[in-house]
Amino acid sequence: MKFVDEVAITVKAGDGGNGCMSFRREKFIPKGGPDGGDGGDGGSIFLEADVNLNTLVDYRYTRRFNAQRGENGRGKDCTGAKGEDMVLLVPVGTTIVDAGTQEIIGDLTEPGQRLLVAQGGFHGLGNTRYKSSVNRAPRQTSNGSLGEQRDLKLELKVLADVGLLGLPNAGKSTLIRAISAAKPKVADYPFTTMVPNLGVVDVGQLRSFVIADIPGVIAGAAEGAGLGTRFLKHLSRTRLLLHLVDMAPMDQSDPVEAVETIIHELGKFSPALTLRERWLVLNKCDQLLEDEQQAILDDVVERLEWDGPVFVISAAERQGTDELAKSVMNWLDERTQRLLDDEDYAKAQAELDQAIEDEARAHIQALDDRKALRKQGLLNDEDDDDFDDEDDEDGPEIIYVR
Repeated sequence: MKFVDEVAITVKAGDGGNGCMSFRREKFIPKGGPDGGDGGDGGSIFLEADVNLNTLVDYRYTRRFNAQRGENGRGKDCTGAKGEDMVLLVPVGTTIVDAGTQEIIGDLTEPGQRLLVAQGGFHGLGNTRYKSSVNRAPRQTSNGSLGEQRDLKLELKVLADVGLLGLPNAGKSTLIRAISAAKPKVADYPFTTMVPNLGVVDVGQLRSFVIADIPGVIAGAAEGAGLGTRFLKHLSRTRLLLHLVDMAPMDQSDPVEAVETIIHELGKFSPALTLRERWLVLNKCDQLLEDEQQAILDDVVERLEWDGPVFVISAAERQGTDELAKSVMNWLDERTQRLLDDEDYAKAQAELDQAIEDEARAHIQALDDRKALRKQGLLNDEDDDDFDDEDDEDGPEIIYVR
């Protein structure tokens, strides 16, 4: 199934039914009076989070949704039937944005959570409603109101406790395979994962967390290079970042430069994202001798002035992966307890989450605005050298890194 995390749709709620003008006509009852019924309310449109969905692919080609209109009223005081509500299922973690105003309408983060996005029209009144002692034969009715219509943008951000960062071929997919039941593609040649991979890591009885591989982070990603910001936004919901670094890269590149490249891209995408808790994980230690491992570890920590947790592992051989998973689980448990006990900490974390969301949205909107100006010919390529538009309806191009 193709992974789709952004779609634009139009929703139109049902119009309200019109009121009926009718008079009772029966034998031996020459003046039966008004008996026109009201119309029915138009159907509304809701979005509902469904735990069984993990992509927005269902909305890639079907982009307009109309709810049922309310029926008109009829004689004999018959009220028109109400239009049936429409419920559109979306994955958990979907953010709904008004395409016109860029206002966030809602965020569906819990299974079964439902959000009203288009209100159905109100029913019209039949002439029975207008009868009175001085108006015994009213000929007034009212039409139903129009249903609400909105252009929406649906944005899916994967719900994961832990996000994996790293340049292509740092071993992120291999690590997910080692510590969870997920089976993302791995191979003995360099390639870039094209979609986020999610895995559930079980650490003892009734203890587990969700980990996500965020692909496409290369130099220039924040300006649109490669997969650009296509998947960077998924980091906004994570609680902990594991920064994977290849200790023995094929191209003999510097591990410290690899770390700085990722940090630089995160800072340009969202400065607040660099404040998220981040651990350094040096991978592929099985390709080095013990003294070489220690030398690289000391060099990386010293040059980066790293004061956070550091782990040395081999995802392929599953060396140190169990210890890493247990440490992550313990940290998440401690964080959850601290959120309950410390109001200041909980408030600070909530403010950080909001800052990351706001900065990420502003950055992506700025990129979209530049793309629009360029397509209109209002922005020269010379002024836009740092931005690489890889917006392809059939999917982004694979980037091979050697």
